[in-house]
This record gives sequence, structure tokens and C-alpha cells, in this order.
Amino acid sequence: MAFLGKILRNRRAGDHRLAWNRPNLSGGSTFELTSPDFAHESTLDPIHAAERVGGSDLSPALTWSGVPEGTAHLLLVVEDPDAPTPIPVVHCLALIDPALTNIPRGGLSADTPALGVRILRSSRSRGYRGPAPIKSHGPHRYAFELFALPEQLTAVDGKSPEAARPDRVLATTHATARARTDGFYERA
Repeated sequence: MAFLGKILRNRRAGDHRLAWNRPNLSGGSTFELTSPDFAHESTLDPIHAAERVGGSDLSPALTWSGVPEGTAHLLLVVEDPDAPTPIPVVHCLALIDPALTNIPRGGLSADTPALGVRILRSSRSRGYRGPAPIKSHGPHRYAFELFALPEQLTAVDGKSPEAARPDRVLATTHATARARTDGFYERA
């Protein structure tokens, strides 16, 4: 696999394709999103990596503040824009009760999500799926993006949010504000 990583080293989906850069999700303001498990633009602990690469698929704890009044839902998107794919890989997609101000470590599990968290479909399945970049592909950025939605997300293309594909959720949702923190992970 290291050979494949070297061949694909310059192929990446790109930051410009992140949900963060979609016009419908750009919102009018920003608020604060941090994690006690990693500092912005620092390396993610291997415990947060995928099980298949020796991690635990354990989502990091997240904390936020400054969510605008009148927010009906928060939409969390975790994406890898460095994947050698046409669009970023969505590692997690979740709807969050706007009364919450944090999610504990492991709170994005598909089987036992934190109270107030609804797990939606991601690129791979449901729930948080940790980093597992191709060996020798270089560092991958994992963007943890949180969007304040002015209306409750009850349906996407006539389906429940849980049944809708991630690209459709992101295309049909509008945000009034957003927050972001990024972590890196690499397999040598």
C-alpha cells in the first residue's frame, strides 16, 4: 500500500470541495469549536484512527460556544479533503440538539451516540469512522465542521435525514453560522 500512496501523493479531493466552502453552508458568522483531545491543526491521537489501522474509531470530544439564537439544529460534518477521491470522504455526519454545548469522547458512535445526537449516513457507513489514509500518501487533514441550521432538518429529498446520502444532506441544507477545527493524521 505504501507504493500506492506514493503514486497518488499529489491526488487529493481538495479543501475547496469541503462542506465549509459550499455557498449554502457558508453562513453569515462564525462561532467557536474546539476539542480537549487535540489542538487546532495538530496531530490526532492514534486512538481516534480507524480500527483497521490500529486505532479505536473513537471520536474526539468536541466543545462549542457562541451558537446563534434561534438555531434549530446543529449539523456536524467530519471530512477528509486529502483523500485521493473526487470529493472529500465524509467520516461522520450528525444532527445535534442546539441546547448541547459539547459531545464527549466516543459520543459519535453509531451504536451508542451521546444524548441529543442523531447519527446520519457518512461515506462509509454510520457513526464516526476514524482516519485510515493510504500509507505514504502524506498527512491528511480532518476537518470537524459544525453548522448552525435555522430550521429543523426533517426530510431530505422526501427521505428522513438518517436515510439520505451525505451529498444530498449537504446540498439541501442551509446554515446561518459555522465553526471549524482541524486535526491531522498520517500513516508512514
